[in-house]
Amino acid sequence: MSLLVVDHVTKRFRDITATNDVSFTVEPGRIFGLLGPNGAGKTTMIRMLTNIFVPDEGRITMFGDLVGPAQQNRIGYLPEERGLYKKMKVGEQLIYFGQLKGLSRPDALRQTMKWLERLEAKDWFNKKIDELSKGMQQKVQFIATVLHEPDLIILDEPFTGFDPINAEILQRLVLELKAQNRTIILSSHRMEQVEKLCDDICLINHGRAVLVGTVRNIKAQYGRDTVQLEFEGSDEFLNKLENVKIIERSGHFAELRLLNGASAQDVLKSAMGQANIFRFEIVEPSLNEIFINVVSNGTNLGAEAVA
Repeated sequence: MSLLVVDHVTKRFRDITATNDVSFTVEPGRIFGLLGPNGAGKTTMIRMLTNIFVPDEGRITMFGDLVGPAQQNRIGYLPEERGLYKKMKVGEQLIYFGQLKGLSRPDALRQTMKWLERLEAKDWFNKKIDELSKGMQQKVQFIATVLHEPDLIILDEPFTGFDPINAEILQRLVLELKAQNRTIILSSHRMEQVEKLCDDICLINHGRAVLVGTVRNIKAQYGRDTVQLEFEGSDEFLNKLENVKIIERSGHFAELRLLNGASAQDVLKSAMGQANIFRFEIVEPSLNEIFINVVSNGTNLGAEAVA
C-alpha cells in the first residue's frame, strides 16, 4: 500500500490557484523528489501534507487515513523557513521538540545525545542557537526533524547553508535513513542532489504536476542525445558546430545536446582537429537539463513518464 496518496488536489487562495488537480503517490522506503521553480506550488503542497492547509478539492491520505492531526507525530518536517529559538540552548531545544513529538524527556535526551554525537556536535549541547554558524544551526534543525524516528521525513531545501563537505554528510544521512526504511520527501533546487538521491519525482509548474514518475524512466524518455566532452586546447570548435545546443561550457568541459539528427561522430571529429580529448561520452540528459526544459518550454510528459 502507498504510504502517501495525493488524489486530484486543488488549493486556492482567493484568485490564485496554488495547486491545480495534482496527483501523485509516495511508496514506503523510497526518496521522493517534490520539485518546481519558485512559486510553483511546492510549499503549499507540503503544508497540506503537514495539515497546515486543507485541500479545497481532492484528498490526501497518509498511512491509510485522511491527513489530519493523528499522523503528525509520525512525520518529521524540516521547513525551508527555519524555526529555531535563537536564545535557547541546543540541548534544551532538541529535548523540547522531541517531547512535542511524543517522546518522554529521558528518550528525548537520549536521542538528542545520540544525534549530536553522530554529527560530532556534543559540545553544542549548552550553546545557544545564536552562538552557532548558519551551517551548525542547520544541523540542529535536521536533528530536530529526525530525533523522534518518524516514518515520513519531509525535507524542504535541506542543503541551504551547507558547504560541500556538510552537504555530503547530509546526503549520507538521508541515504542511511532510507536504508532504515524511512520514507523521505525531498524538495530542493539542487538537481545534482535530487538526481543522486531520489527514486521518484513530481515536478510542479504553475500549480500543475507536469512530470511524474521514476527518475530512471523520466531520463530514459529523453533519450541518449547528450554529449559530454573533457578536453585541453582551444574550444573554438564549439562555435562551428551545427544542430547542436550548448548546455554547459567552460575552459575544459562542454555538454551538448544533439538536435535534428546531428551526429556525435561529427562533434568528435570537429573536436579532435583542435583539442586533445580526454573524455567523450554520449549520455542521458541530466535532471537539471530536463527540469529547465520542462519549465521553460512547458513540456508535459505526464502519464507517459509514470512508472
